[in-house]
Amino acid sequence: MSKSDNQPNLIVMLTYNDKTVADAYSIFEECKDCSVQYWGFKEEDLPLPEMKKLFAYIKSLGKTAVLEVVAYTEEKCFEGAEMAHECGVDILMGTVYSDKINDYCRENGLLYMPFVGDVYDRPSVLGGSIDGMIDEAKELLKKGVYGFDLLAYRFTGDAGELIRRFVSEIDAPVCLAGSVDSYEKIDEILDVSPWAFTIGSAFFDNCFGGRFSQQINSVCKYLENSPVKV
Repeated sequence: MSKSDNQPNLIVMLTYNDKTVADAYSIFEECKDCSVQYWGFKEEDLPLPEMKKLFAYIKSLGKTAVLEVVAYTEEKCFEGAEMAHECGVDILMGTVYSDKINDYCRENGLLYMPFVGDVYDRPSVLGGSIDGMIDEAKELLKKGVYGFDLLAYRFTGDAGELIRRFVSEIDAPVCLAGSVDSYEKIDEILDVSPWAFTIGSAFFDNCFGGRFSQQINSVCKYLENSPVKV
């Protein structure tokens, strides 16, 4: 799938400060009837049996499960890819790209959307140059990755310029992940219409007002009422 000409998808991350929350199952239970297709998690700190139970429940309801791995060594990143496969995840986001992970994802039917740029710390920070990230993405597309996990609002430079250039110049699904915490940022995202964006910590911080499910519904309604970008 190339980048969308419609409104971007919302991926609800049941995570706070780049870690899956302990009560992720009960929060999903509260929110399962929200009109959100994509639900995401980090590889830490929920125990694997609980992760598998939660992902199985999500998949049983016809939802799409996303695991975002915030790790920076090939060993740790590959462990995250194995976790994604074991949990039956549809999309693996994050990780520092490696051929080993890319091959593993292709062999096991996982859609792979790695980070680009210089990513470090947890919560993650994005460094590097915009030109460098675009060049990196074009090279990785030649290797068959599905798309990219772009930490735009964690960028140490001009986030707006990064978003505009990356989405327009990369012909692949782009997910803008991290620190989307206002309708102003959602408006910026709508202007460039990437494939998706994530909201996690901002829902827990009540940035959009109301219970968790109410905030999701408010954002979904906002997206539905926004003009389609063509």
